[in-house]
Amino acid sequence: RAVAVAQAARFSQVCRIYAPMYPQLTLAAIAKPSQITLGSALNAYSGVASAFGNYMTHYNHGRGVVFIGHSQGAMMLTVLLKYQVDPNPGTRRLLVSALLLGGNVTVPIGKSVGGDFANIPACSSGTQTGCVVAYSSFDTTPPAGSAFGRVGTAINLLGRGSGASLQILCVNPAAPGGGTAALEPYFPAPGLSRFLGSAAGAPTIATAFVTYSNQYAAHCVTSGGATWLQIDRTAGTSDVLPTVSAVEAPTWGLHLVDVNIALGNLVDLVRTEAAAFH
Repeated sequence: RAVAVAQAARFSQVCRIYAPMYPQLTLAAIAKPSQITLGSALNAYSGVASAFGNYMTHYNHGRGVVFIGHSQGAMMLTVLLKYQVDPNPGTRRLLVSALLLGGNVTVPIGKSVGGDFANIPACSSGTQTGCVVAYSSFDTTPPAGSAFGRVGTAINLLGRGSGASLQILCVNPAAPGGGTAALEPYFPAPGLSRFLGSAAGAPTIATAFVTYSNQYAAHCVTSGGATWLQIDRTAGTSDVLPTVSAVEAPTWGLHLVDVNIALGNLVDLVRTEAAAFH
């Protein structure tokens, strides 16, 4: 529930939010993905698929849909979109966009469509609909063996074919058309150190979220067999606000903050996409 608040709640400005619970694989399992059985992965996916079927039957009423998922959630939504949305023109027509963050979505090298999806392209503007935004964030080049950003070693819970001709998709949520742009991060005030490390401390504020304006910028990079969203600190060296860092492991990069480091940009992007949707 805390993750739903941290990652999904702010989208209530522009969407009706449906955040179903499902039987996720544990972090211990994710740490050793080669040992995850197909049955366990399908158990997690069946919960997501069941929730989507229930939503479409009882709650959708023909409205446009924005799919939002991070990490395992993004991986499960990638499979859901691949089999239930991408090949179905009627359902695909309802797709406003899919925000599949930290989930290792793939495209053919140098292409914007293909790989995981045959018909759903990467978003290239703030008013394009029926498209996908995906990235994994790092503050430095993803190391060899990285769990994100590199097709050959990327975590993938339900399998894919050969990755020889594929790359991880990167769409900058602050500049879908490309280039560098400022980020608008929003972090939940309770438990802030879980996102930014112990240096963040406990802010003495009454608001539910903390934002750090004019602190970070991002751009997509493809280099050395990896593709990622490069996060750069743009504040001066004298700035005392905390700096995001790899809280988990170097091979995970800034995975823990994939959503929150650009949450304001993502909400704004959905706002403009929804306005363009018809």
